[in-house]
Amino acid sequence: MYRGSPTGARRALLAAFTACSVLLAACGGGGSAAPTAAPKTESKPTTASSPAAASSPASSASRAASSPASSPAAASSPASSPAAASSPASSPVAGASPAAKPAAGASPAAAGALLPTLVTGAFQGEATSLNGAGATFPAPLYTRWFNDYNRLTQVQVNYQAIGSGGGIRAISDQTVDFGATDAPMTDEQIRGAKGGEILHVPMALGAVVATYNMPEVSTTLQFSGDTLAGIYLGQIAKWNDAKIAADNPGVTLPNRDIVVVYRSDGSGTTSIFTDYLSNISSEWKSKVGSSTSVSWPTGIGAQGNPGVTNEVKQNPYAIGYVELIYALQQNLPAASVKNAAGTFAEPTIGSVTAAAAGIGDRIAPDLRASIVNAPGAEAYPISGFTWILAYQNMPDKAKATAVTRLLYWGISDGQKLNAELGYAPLPAVIAQKAQEKIQSIQSGGSAAFPGR
Repeated sequence: MYRGSPTGARRALLAAFTACSVLLAACGGGGSAAPTAAPKTESKPTTASSPAAASSPASSASRAASSPASSPAAASSPASSPAAASSPASSPVAGASPAAKPAAGASPAAAGALLPTLVTGAFQGEATSLNGAGATFPAPLYTRWFNDYNRLTQVQVNYQAIGSGGGIRAISDQTVDFGATDAPMTDEQIRGAKGGEILHVPMALGAVVATYNMPEVSTTLQFSGDTLAGIYLGQIAKWNDAKIAADNPGVTLPNRDIVVVYRSDGSGTTSIFTDYLSNISSEWKSKVGSSTSVSWPTGIGAQGNPGVTNEVKQNPYAIGYVELIYALQQNLPAASVKNAAGTFAEPTIGSVTAAAAGIGDRIAPDLRASIVNAPGAEAYPISGFTWILAYQNMPDKAKATAVTRLLYWGISDGQKLNAELGYAPLPAVIAQKAQEKIQSIQSGGSAAFPGR
């Protein structure tokens, strides 16, 4: 059970962010960008209602080095935007960053179960530029990955964090080389794709957290699933409601209205959150359901994980749901949530890894899966996979080679960076299944991945 002030695990995670440097260039489609890493100053993310992001210094000494969330942007490799502005406090994007300590709770077994290193440098004949778009949930990780990958291979990867719905549309319409989503495509969406069969290649696991802004309460709150459902159904409207009080014995809660914040765009984060609520609340399942976009019974909308985070930070007594890293970087609390075993689980690398325990034995052959409300006393219940979407048949051989090499690097060497940024590495069995998907990608009748 997590109670009281932020734990040493979270402080270690935030301190590790200083090892990362990022470069962001503006993206289209009204998308939201990832939080960045390394600079010591902190700027608020942009919301749908407040286009201008205000800067403020990092405020908590206990969170050693929180990094800023940027305005809507496309994450790109260092070579792609040489003129992009960066904080004077940050290390040069192109420079090698020191190794950061893994976040507390990282699974040694998962970290040691990496696939062999095969991609070690540039490859003759591959495309030197790739375009991707989609989920904001993994955008901090992808930003770091693509910067490091550029230094290794000289391949420039331009990624627009526009939400999972946008990523699915972009890959389906063949306007990008790969898409990204935290919500697996539906059968109908897969059938409607213009370029044939689309593969789901899992890249990481992460936690969706309930984050909130309550100035007079320093204790980190706990929520049962029924309480979260009641808040988002509009049935629990005050912070001192009896159900919230029952989840938090001994905590003095204010008699204040709850400001509910939700994602206004098509979102994999929404899909994971509403999938969880549908699993624990029959009323939620029948009235609202689970999808990347739902008809919210109450609240105000904001675009992207950064938008929701900013709305919560700017509005006292607000609550929202975001990927863990976004709450931590803005010095907002991440509530513990009651899991299927009846334990209030803190969102950590270890608890997300626990949620995926045994998934390899029951995952579908196409690797689409849900791990919300997983069994186990240590499992964090609002956990999920994030996938990169790629066509199984890619007519452009140079692009196909570049995409498959990037994907293989992500499920092998890239996994070493997951814990630094608050994501759980893939279980070994899932990494192996992902490798098989990558090796099945074809171009011109032959395998696209050159094996190195």
